[in-house]
Amino acid sequence: MNLSERDKKHLWHPLTQHKIAPDMLAIVRAKGVMLYDENGKEYIDGISSWYTCMYGHCNPFITNKVAKQMQQLDQVVFSGFTHEPAIKLSEALMEILPANQEKLFFSDNGSTSTEIGIKMALQYHFNLGNDRKVMVAFEEGFHGDTFGAMSVSGLSVYNGAFEDHFLEVVRIPTPNGKNNSEVLQKLKNLIKEHALAGFIYEPLVQGAAAMKMHDAEGLNAILKVCHENEIITVADEVMTGFGKTGKNFASEYMEEQPDIICMSKALTAGLVPMAITSCSRKVYDAFYADDISKGLFHGHTYTANPIACTAALAGIELLNSEEIQQNIKEVINSHQDFIGKIKGHLKVTNPRQLGVILAFELNVEMERYGGLRNKLFQHFMGNGVFLRPLGNTIYILAPYIITKEELQKVYDSILDALEKF
Repeated sequence: MNLSERDKKHLWHPLTQHKIAPDMLAIVRAKGVMLYDENGKEYIDGISSWYTCMYGHCNPFITNKVAKQMQQLDQVVFSGFTHEPAIKLSEALMEILPANQEKLFFSDNGSTSTEIGIKMALQYHFNLGNDRKVMVAFEEGFHGDTFGAMSVSGLSVYNGAFEDHFLEVVRIPTPNGKNNSEVLQKLKNLIKEHALAGFIYEPLVQGAAAMKMHDAEGLNAILKVCHENEIITVADEVMTGFGKTGKNFASEYMEEQPDIICMSKALTAGLVPMAITSCSRKVYDAFYADDISKGLFHGHTYTANPIACTAALAGIELLNSEEIQQNIKEVINSHQDFIGKIKGHLKVTNPRQLGVILAFELNVEMERYGGLRNKLFQHFMGNGVFLRPLGNTIYILAPYIITKEELQKVYDSILDALEKF
C-alpha cells in the first residue's frame, strides 16, 4: 500500500473536505525549489510551501547549523531560563526590524503570534485603566485560526461556525489609492462610535484574500490616525515578513511604524515551527509593573525552542547575504517582465506585484475551492509546478533561490493555462 492510501486511514488534513477531496499527494523528499513525490515525479515549489521555505528546502547552511545545535541544547523551559540562541536571535532581529521595536515574545505559529498581538493591544488598555475592548481590522483580512485571530479575520468561509464567540470587531476597507479619504473618514467615524483598542492589518498584501494589495500612502494615513488616538497598531507580517515584499518587512514602506509586529512562516526558513510577536517600549512598559497581574500571562511549551531559534538565525544570515539580496532583485525583475507579457491578455485581470509576490485574476468565474479551480491546480501539477490558486487568483511566491530557468517553467505553465481555461 502506498503512502497516499495509508494516509486515508487516520489523517485529517487542513482546509480539506475529505468526502469530496482527491487523495493526498505523498511527498517523500524536497531539495532547493523541488518537491519529489512517491512516484518519482518532481515539482517546482512555486509558493515556498505556504511562504516558508524562502531559501529553498533542506538548505544545507541552515540544516548544518541546526544539526550542531541539536547536539548541544534541544529544548528547555523559557520561563525562568534563557539560552544563547534566543538571545542571539533577539539581537539579529533588532538589526532588521523597524527601529521602534524593542521586545520579543515567542510562540509557536502565525495564529498564536497574532493572538498575542491582539492580547497585547487589549491588555495594554486594560492595564492603563482604559475601557477599550474593540478591535478594528480590514475587510477580507486573515490573521489565523485561533479565536482572537478568527475574530479579526474577515473571511467567513473559515469562521462561520464560531462567529457567535468572537471578540467585538469593526472593519474598514483597504485603501486603494482612490478611496483613501473615504477609508480614513470611516475610521474616524468608528473612533467616535467605539472604544477602539487596536488595529490589526496585513501590511500592503492580504494573503488569504488572494494576494489583494493596497496602497502604502493610504495605510500610512490610517496608522497616523490610530497613533494620534492611542489605538495600538498590530502589523501581521506572518506572510509578508523576511524579504518577500522587497524589503525586510512590508512595514518599511510606511513612515508610521506599528506598535506590534507578528512574525512566523519564513522566520525559521520553513524548517521548524516558531513565531515571534515584537513590540515597542511603549507597549512593553504598560505590562512592566510590581503588580504581577499586569504581566502577559501567555505561554507555550516550546517557546523560544533553541533549535527553532538557530534555524531563524541562519535564515536571517542568509537574508542579509549579498547572494540572496541579488536573487530577490532578479526574481523581482523577472516578475516585472512577465507582467508586461500578460497584462494585455484577454483572460488576465488586475496583474500586480510587490517584491517577489506576483498575482493576477483569471478572467473566469470559479469557486475558491471547487471543480474548475481544482482542474487549474491539477494543470499546474501536471506541468511539474506546485501553484495553489485561490479561486481564480493565480499567484507566485517562489523561494528566493529559484533559477531563471525554473521560474520560466512556472511562467510557461501559467501561459499554457491561459490558453486552456
